[in-house]
Amino acid sequence: MSVDLLLESRSRKEQRSVVRPLLAHLRREYAVAAAEAGHLDLSGRTQVGVAVVAADMAHCRDVLDRCERWLAAQPQVQLVRAQRTYVSDEETQ
Repeated sequence: MSVDLLLESRSRKEQRSVVRPLLAHLRREYAVAAAEAGHLDLSGRTQVGVAVVAADMAHCRDVLDRCERWLAAQPQVQLVRAQRTYVSDEETQ
């Protein structure tokens, strides 16, 4: 999942101080891989990538739903959009 976020912070240092704890929480609470993945040169905006691997698609959807809802509820960011891409074993063979 790719999530575009607006931040109220002005400098890259301030942005990192907001984004770093968000990523740590996602990793710890939802057992996902999460990283700042885009808009690194834009002030007040970032893109976060979240990935999960599971045996069934329903579990992946559930985890990503919870991650998206949690990010949308954070007062220090505004979720602009979330875009998902799913890959299954059948597609890679």
